[in-house]
Amino acid sequence: MPRQSIHVVGASLAGIRAVEALRRRGFDGRIVLIGAESHLPYDRPPLSKQVLAGSWDTDRIHLTKPQTLDELAIDLRLGVRATGFDLESRTLSTSDGDEVVDGLLVTTGARCRTLPGAETIGGVHVLRDLDQALTLRAELEAGPRRVVVVGAGFIGAEVAATCRARELDVTMVEALPTPLGRVLGERMGEVCAEVHRRHGVDLRTNVGVDRVEAERGRVTSVVLTDGTEIDTDLVVVGIGVVPNTEWLEGSGLTIDNGVVCDATMLAGPGVTAAGDVARWPNHRFDEVMRVEHWDNAIEQGVHAAERLLTSDAEAQPFAPVPWFWSDQYDRKIQLAGRVRPGDEVEVVTGTLEDHRFAALYGREGKLVGVLGFNRPRHVMQYKTMIENGTSFADAIAAEV
Repeated sequence: MPRQSIHVVGASLAGIRAVEALRRRGFDGRIVLIGAESHLPYDRPPLSKQVLAGSWDTDRIHLTKPQTLDELAIDLRLGVRATGFDLESRTLSTSDGDEVVDGLLVTTGARCRTLPGAETIGGVHVLRDLDQALTLRAELEAGPRRVVVVGAGFIGAEVAATCRARELDVTMVEALPTPLGRVLGERMGEVCAEVHRRHGVDLRTNVGVDRVEAERGRVTSVVLTDGTEIDTDLVVVGIGVVPNTEWLEGSGLTIDNGVVCDATMLAGPGVTAAGDVARWPNHRFDEVMRVEHWDNAIEQGVHAAERLLTSDAEAQPFAPVPWFWSDQYDRKIQLAGRVRPGDEVEVVTGTLEDHRFAALYGREGKLVGVLGFNRPRHVMQYKTMIENGTSFADAIAAEV
């Protein structure tokens, strides 16, 4: 029986692209888009860069215009939080009340991990949503001189780069021996470390945070696990995220580091998921994965929406080559594919010393990833080779 209505929970990038896809596919039923934030759907990548730097106003990050939302003819509910769902009765509970749903698409994203015991200390920030970005920007504009960034992942690294552009003293603390070692491998992670050191960041690796010291409710220093104490005016915590799935506990859906879906993004009868909250088997890499990247949110949101309109017999697996980028200083860092620390790595153009290169990752004779520093054309061409199943040897030999 054709669906009469679809509820999309999460007014995120994945959520809004899902709504647009439903209308493009000719779905003329009722669409309800529910978002916990009061803002219209917006783009998150600029939060740690242009918005935090103050070079962009918030109207530049809106994903769609109010007029376009009107044309989509949706029931938009902002500032409404999902609190529960029961698969058997198909009851969706929100802060506005309960409602029986026909189709459900979960795009509730993720939230930042915090430093235990530091959540209520003034001057300690996480950066995930627009309000957090604006609060942190206001603090940076108030004139601090010293910033400690906890975590040298991509968000932490982008915040560190933005703070250095403001000529602030930045110390970045990373528990791993090498920044991004689990994502890029030790060799390429060290290149990222060198980029920050060259730009004046005091990078401390292989050490964690023991506690945050405060006076009168305001941060004064960070004490590391090796006993070192770093005086600071501001702390930004970037130590990963947690999928927003608590509201689905006991729902009848499988929850395990996200909403677990099949290869077609189906989480249960008439229920799909997309974006940072979704976990699914990507057969291209023989791996169950949860991808926290901008491009994946778009493609997966579209696929999950279309899955609600597709029969089981016609449904297709979602098997993309994930890719993302990160702007740090004068470097655009891009990674396509699925990389593991033990992969073979070969630099095919440029040099690591210049921080301008493309490197290929191989596993079991197959090309599985490409990392580029200011090499966008190379990354996209090798991404196509990954999609085509090119061998590692042939990719190295190819003229790009």
